[in-house]
Amino acid sequence: MRSIRILLVAIVTLAGAVSAFSQDITEFDVNGLKVIVKVRPNTATVAAGLFVRGGVRNQTPQNAGIENFMLKSAAEGSKAFPRTELRRELARTGATIGASSGMDFSVMSLSSTREHFARSWNAFSDLAMNPTFLPADVDNVREGILTGIRGSSDSPESFLNVKRNELVFKGHPYSLDADGSLETIQGFKPSDLAAYHKKVMTTSQLLLVVVGDVDVNDLKAKVTATLGKLPVGSYKDTAIQQVDFSRASLDVASRPIPTNYVAGLFASPTIGEPDYYAMRVATSILGSRMFTEVRVKNNLSYAPEASIGSQRANVGTFSVSTTSPNRAVAIILDEIKKLKNGEVSDEDIAETSGFFLTQHYMKLETNAAQAGDLASYELIGGGWRRSTEFMNKIRSVKRDEVIAAAKKYMTNFRYVVVGDPNSIDRKVFLGN
Repeated sequence: MRSIRILLVAIVTLAGAVSAFSQDITEFDVNGLKVIVKVRPNTATVAAGLFVRGGVRNQTPQNAGIENFMLKSAAEGSKAFPRTELRRELARTGATIGASSGMDFSVMSLSSTREHFARSWNAFSDLAMNPTFLPADVDNVREGILTGIRGSSDSPESFLNVKRNELVFKGHPYSLDADGSLETIQGFKPSDLAAYHKKVMTTSQLLLVVVGDVDVNDLKAKVTATLGKLPVGSYKDTAIQQVDFSRASLDVASRPIPTNYVAGLFASPTIGEPDYYAMRVATSILGSRMFTEVRVKNNLSYAPEASIGSQRANVGTFSVSTTSPNRAVAIILDEIKKLKNGEVSDEDIAETSGFFLTQHYMKLETNAAQAGDLASYELIGGGWRRSTEFMNKIRSVKRDEVIAAAKKYMTNFRYVVVGDPNSIDRKVFLGN
């Protein structure tokens, strides 16, 4: 109990440091562009993210990866900041500009020192608004993406993720890879990227999040003079179907390797749903018990894990790499059964919640991480204001809520395995 009290004191202290800034979050609108600003006085850096709503739902199998390709190419050079000048400016100011894409949204990001934010903003906004998509820049980005795609199946872990998307998300928008495929990426021309840029770079489809020691009025003036001049467009958000967990399934991708890599997927609420917090605690408890039972007591795997995602069609996952997949999965399923049967105490919940909260807030120490957190809640979790409720929601989770969440969501597991099919006993995995 003493260790729990110490842990909770640490949480309150750390959470207080984070929540002290929560009242400094504001939002405003410029020509249809929603802007969220979190002022963090006396921080040395400023982080900004220009988020494109929709993610893979914006794409089709024929143009998968175009959004990621477009943003990365846009970050290579613009009318006012061609590639050479841009590199010189970034080196001079210490700023970094990048881009990435995921299932639900994409982002062009800026990290700058507070001192040079105004100059860095000029480059960042011009790249977003006026990219040149020069053939040499596009080809350079293309080769980087293709190298990543070619290497995505090199390791068993990465191949497991590829097969998971193919099999579990079949027929779902998430079956599309945000990075695209070899075929789509090889086929895009600079004109394709320019046309796609024109299509999605509208204020109705964008979200800007800025975190750092900034003046809100000054930032609003900057946005009005730059990104606020983009066309409004007519983007409307649409619902996304949930992943099908109406039945259990098992798919094995054969590979001649001694170790089997196993992922068991299950349904999960999103960060905007009431069950999310109890499910987060339940999954953390499962992960802790997996570590104890699978690794420490039975030495079956080095790093068994359990987690839930942060997507609009959300899933949870337990994973294990082992030479004894049947025994390891049997142990995991037994621990899940114990959770459902109520073999969890208030002390278990307090200790697990405390550890999880500490890790959560440690991950939010940087401005960039806090910008990403605000964007996730705004785009997925029902609005950025809910991000400020996280600590209290987790700490208020009760034992019966954890048990109910485990019963509701930890069922009909959909397994993906990379390894030896002959080492897999379907009865252990599926119970039939």
